[in-house]
Amino acid sequence: MDFKNKIVVVTGGGQGIGRAICLKFAFANGKVIIIDMNEETAKTVKDEIKEKGFDAVAYKGDVSNAEDIKSIFNEILANYGRVDVLINNAGIVSTKAFMDVNEEDWDRIIGINLKGVYNTCHSVFPAMVAQRHGKIINIASIAGKRGGGIFGNTLYAASKAGVIGMTKGLAREGGPFGINVNAICPGPTNTAMIEGFTGEKRKNFLNTIPLRRFGEPEDVANMALFLASDMARQITGEISDVDGGVMLD
Repeated sequence: MDFKNKIVVVTGGGQGIGRAICLKFAFANGKVIIIDMNEETAKTVKDEIKEKGFDAVAYKGDVSNAEDIKSIFNEILANYGRVDVLINNAGIVSTKAFMDVNEEDWDRIIGINLKGVYNTCHSVFPAMVAQRHGKIINIASIAGKRGGGIFGNTLYAASKAGVIGMTKGLAREGGPFGINVNAICPGPTNTAMIEGFTGEKRKNFLNTIPLRRFGEPEDVANMALFLASDMARQITGEISDVDGGVMLD
C-alpha cells in the first residue's frame, strides 16, 4: 500500500491513535498534514516523521471552529490542489454520568466529536466531488453502538453514534463521485485514556474481550491504511470494529 503523491490529512494527529495513523501513512510515502489543537504535539509528530526522511506538515486547528477549519483547508487546497484522504480522528471523551453533565459538557463533546467531523468534511467534500475521488475515514467508537460504557458515557456515545450516521450519509452522497466514506470503531486501546485503568478492574475487563488484550494504536492505524488504499475501493459506508471482539457484530 503505497501512498506516494497522496495528500493525507489527519485531525487529532498529535498523540495516541492519531499519531499512529500519521506515522503509518507517512511511512507509506504519503504527504501527511496534521491538524491538532495542541501545536506542540503536532510539531513533535511532524518532526518525528521528517527525521525518518518522510514528509509532513502541521497546523494548529480546532475542529469545532468552522472558520478555523475552513481557513486551514483552503490553504491546504491552495498549496497542494487536492486532498486524497481525510481521517477524522480528533475527539474527546466524557465519563460523567448523565445526571452530572450540563449543557456546556454537551456542547463541548458534540462540538469536537461530531461538529468537528462535519466541519472538516464540509470543507473538503466539494474538492473531492470536483476531483471525482477521495477517501474519508471517521474514527468513531464502539460506544456509539452500545450507548457508552466503561470509557465513555451517554454524551460520548451520542457524539460517536452521530459520527456513524454521518459516515453512512456521506457514503451515499459521495459514492456517485467516487468518494469512499467509512468509519472505524476502536474498542479499548492502549492510549492515555486508559493509563489509569489498572489492577483487578483491568484484569476483569480484559476477561470480557474475546482476544484477551487491549488494542494498540497501530491496530486502528492499520485499518485506516487499508480503508484508504485501493484494496478497499469497493468498500463504503462500512463501520468497522477494531475491538478484539467486544461487539461481535
